[in-house]
Amino acid sequence: MGGSADLTGSNLTRVKEAVDFQPPSTGLGTYAGTYIRYGVREHAMGAIMNGLSAYGGIIPFGGTFLNFVSYAAGALRLSALSQHQVIWVATHDSIGLGEDGPTHQPVEVAVHLRAIPNLHFWRPADGNETAAAYIVAMKARHTPSVIALSRQNLPNLVNSTVEHAVKGGYVLHDVADGKENLNIVSTGSEIQIAVAAAEILEKEGIKTRIISLPCWEVFDAQPKEYQLEVFRSGSPYLSLEAYSTTGWQKYSHESYGLTAWGASGPFDKVYEKFGLTGSNVAAVAKKVTEFYQKKGGEVISPLLHAI
Repeated sequence: MGGSADLTGSNLTRVKEAVDFQPPSTGLGTYAGTYIRYGVREHAMGAIMNGLSAYGGIIPFGGTFLNFVSYAAGALRLSALSQHQVIWVATHDSIGLGEDGPTHQPVEVAVHLRAIPNLHFWRPADGNETAAAYIVAMKARHTPSVIALSRQNLPNLVNSTVEHAVKGGYVLHDVADGKENLNIVSTGSEIQIAVAAAEILEKEGIKTRIISLPCWEVFDAQPKEYQLEVFRSGSPYLSLEAYSTTGWQKYSHESYGLTAWGASGPFDKVYEKFGLTGSNVAAVAKKVTEFYQKKGGEVISPLLHAI
């Protein structure tokens, strides 16, 4: 049972067969309806979802833009603290939303959400990963989920599978001989940019693995052996995401992302403005590879540390 904070047409949270939860006298629905028109009230929507979850027998969902989940920060924090199974469908998840500009572009929101204990923040890269996010969210009986989805269309990725994605992270593209020069770890709409960069790099003799990490918390819950298979030692890791790079030091040696607010314009032009293109990321990755080759010594996994 759920709805949207006045963004149904953008979130696409309502199926055609749905009946609105409304007084029958309005002619707009019935009390048997399961779709709620929350209006521009993200915090109230989050609080109501907590109540529905606490009552039992209901898995509530609510839709809005990812940036506007911030308006419900208090309610979402209580979801995690109180172990309520609520699902946020957070669309328009990056600078890729385009012309609405910096007021709508959540460059810092993921940092906040990833820092909340017992919260699954998902940023899937294609249909398979999106399906995995919903599967895990439906099974996470004591954990809220925020599923961040792009506005722009994304291709289904070669080698992505639901079975891999439910682990929160996996190797999307490996090298044949197991002797890579570089690893790019990314999420969401930037995965396809990482793929494009890897194609350029491999033509220049730089063998590149790509790791998709749609949900940090779910990945962190996997056995350590699996984590170190994905993040194996031997070569540097470069993170790539159209957000603030804060937090990525946990999974990478170097990070490339945003250092300021976004910009208004067609999404492809905005990505180009901030250097989030296959050719520029390949150039950045080449610098990372050369730096660590000149530095010498063993490059250990970013997951290996003393404490």
